[in-house]
Amino acid sequence: MQDYFNLSGKRACVTGASSGLGRAMARGLAEAGAEVIGIARRAGALETWQQDCAAAGLTAHSLPADLGRLDEVAEIGERLCDNFGTIDILVNAAGLNPRQTAESLSLEDWQKTIDLNLSAPFLLARSLVPGMRAKGWGRIVNIASLQSLRAFPDGAAYGASKGGIAQLTRAMAEAWSKDGILCNAIAPGFFPTELTAPVFQQPEIAERLAAQTCIGRNGELDDLVGPLLFLASDASRYVTGQILFVDGGFTAK
Repeated sequence: MQDYFNLSGKRACVTGASSGLGRAMARGLAEAGAEVIGIARRAGALETWQQDCAAAGLTAHSLPADLGRLDEVAEIGERLCDNFGTIDILVNAAGLNPRQTAESLSLEDWQKTIDLNLSAPFLLARSLVPGMRAKGWGRIVNIASLQSLRAFPDGAAYGASKGGIAQLTRAMAEAWSKDGILCNAIAPGFFPTELTAPVFQQPEIAERLAAQTCIGRNGELDDLVGPLLFLASDASRYVTGQILFVDGGFTAK
């Protein structure tokens, strides 16, 4: 029987690999056999991730870069391919959430959020598509959000960017699936990360959110690995343009 989830021989790039969801997903891809290149702005934290992977016998590399500088994103894509070879799997996990009220949100913070969360995933993916197209195989996994569907307090910029990611994922699928490049998104529920620290630092809020799920708990980072491997492998060969909510049933209630 074919091992649909085996990623041996595949090369993956994960943005935001230095922490949180990106770090967990990058590790999961490496454990499935992929050669993983992590991108993040914080070089020290990224190097620590790489060293942790190496200590576990996994193949991982780091490429410090600031994806918020949109005029440099295409060049970052070129460096990826020049330094490591064609990328087969791209996971766009880098993100920013300013958590400001609509009235206090500055134009600068609005633009930074849209740039990193929405524009950079498109520009980086576009720079890597030619290599995937030449192979006739590619996987792009964006990170959507509960806010792709619904509004949360102090989330105007973040929610707008994640609503955009949902539609961008569908547009990517329409543009590139015929070339063997499948494009999907994972929409996580509440997981303990740096972005959600303000929530998890208040136990009563965390408990209330857990109670809103069907499962009865908030997410653990390992909960994301299986869904990611599905979307990053041949297991999803007839799945594209979809948003997979990994939220314990939060959106089902």
